[in-house]
Amino acid sequence: MAEEPATYRPNPTLKRVENGFESLLFNSRWLMAPFYFGLVISLAALLLKFCLELWHFLLHVPDAKESDIILGVLSLIDISLTGNLILIVVFSGYENFVSKIDPAGHPDWPDWMTKVDFGGLKQKLLASIVAISAIQVLKAFMNLDTAFDPSKLAWLVGVHLAFVVSSFMLAISDRWAAAITAANSRPSAPPARHL
Repeated sequence: MAEEPATYRPNPTLKRVENGFESLLFNSRWLMAPFYFGLVISLAALLLKFCLELWHFLLHVPDAKESDIILGVLSLIDISLTGNLILIVVFSGYENFVSKIDPAGHPDWPDWMTKVDFGGLKQKLLASIVAISAIQVLKAFMNLDTAFDPSKLAWLVGVHLAFVVSSFMLAISDRWAAAITAANSRPSAPPARHL
């Protein structure tokens, strides 16, 4: 008569150590919360910069040329897009890496804030960076008559193109990954029967 193999019984001390270590790892996500709070403070600093830029813009509008007004507006848009970028990182990062946000008590809560996954976060970040970069290139082109620096312009265009290509490649890789995941999650067809 063959002996039955002994059933595995984990060492209770090692299991407690493992559970404690896993708990420590899981709770370490809260170390990211001060980073997001710091970004909120940087958003307040950006608001101050926006207000100063707006005040400076409004003071010079009566005597400004059309190109100067366009440049002033582009500067305000640039700061606004940077603020949007900070908000995307704060909300999506907190939601994805720290804790779920409960929007139940906020009727005007935007839907995207609790629905952006990590892939969507990367795409939104790169789209914002491309838009900010495009504004910098546009501002440089608007200043061609006053300060033309071909080296600086070439760098701005080159960096902008690098951002555009990176965004395109990221979108393609995310699409491929989604297609592969969808293909792997479909139930396989039953084998064909031959008569």
